[in-house]
Amino acid sequence: MAHTRAYRQGQLLAEGFPVDDVSDYLEHDDTVVWVDICEPTTDDLKQLAHELGLHELAVEDAVGPHQRPKLDHYASHMFLVGHAVQLARDSAELGLIEVDAFVGTRWLVTVRKSEGFALGPVLARVDRSPDLAHHGVGFLLYALLDVLVDGYFDAVGTFDDYYERVSEEIFSEHPIEPSEQRHWFQMRQSLVQFHRHVVPMREAVSGLMRRELGVVAEDLYPYYQDVYDHVLRVNESTDAVRELVGTIVETNLSLRDYRLNTVVKQVTSWAAIVAVPTLVTGYYGMNVPYPGSGQQHGVVVATGLVVGLSVALYLVFRRREWL
Repeated sequence: MAHTRAYRQGQLLAEGFPVDDVSDYLEHDDTVVWVDICEPTTDDLKQLAHELGLHELAVEDAVGPHQRPKLDHYASHMFLVGHAVQLARDSAELGLIEVDAFVGTRWLVTVRKSEGFALGPVLARVDRSPDLAHHGVGFLLYALLDVLVDGYFDAVGTFDDYYERVSEEIFSEHPIEPSEQRHWFQMRQSLVQFHRHVVPMREAVSGLMRRELGVVAEDLYPYYQDVYDHVLRVNESTDAVRELVGTIVETNLSLRDYRLNTVVKQVTSWAAIVAVPTLVTGYYGMNVPYPGSGQQHGVVVATGLVVGLSVALYLVFRRREWL
């Protein structure tokens, strides 16, 4: 599936034309062409690679899986790799959709690895600022990055809300259920994966802003700087959430140890109280003569010792808050 657009002097000239016509539009020096392809194969990119001079290594990366965010430089173009993210809070699953871009002087080829990242928001972002369209490829690439990075804030917000709720639950009287602990661990995995795919975007965006490359026009620098600032904010927010997670883990372990110690103290205290009557009755139950054996006052003494020592131990343990 390919979506094509051609701009001449900042105005939309044509849309939805065949990929075969790309070279015809590029014959005019004032024309910029944008081609978007979803889930392509190597054969799908062969024609564009031949017409636009796409490097074979970049084409291989565009159809291959699991590329990290990066910005590669080739003789006639650059190759950018980014990721759209979608975080499902209920399942704690982080969806990563790779989005690649071949960036030429007067053409842009975007490759989406899945329909999960829709082209509609990018087109809407482009159409919302027609006054910037005359900047050509630089503006089209900005619209793509702006939509990608805005999606990061939704994921960070989900992580932040979830761990704020967890931080409150660990202080409740009821410990976290095993199923909830598994979900917690899966969210931590998703957070690590998210951090691994967001941090390199800072270098990729800053690489595009290098003036010697000529990709970003002077009028577009504030817009790219805004995207760069958003990436920095996402990185800082992600680091803050990771620190919160580390604190929650340490606090949870401390609380578990505290609750365990409390239970142990209570059990030990009751065991000590129970041991007193056992000791007394065991002594008086011996089959040997002892003071008060077979006499009424012996029963009174034994009962008094059991009750008195048990009450004394109970009061001592209560004063120490062991019971």
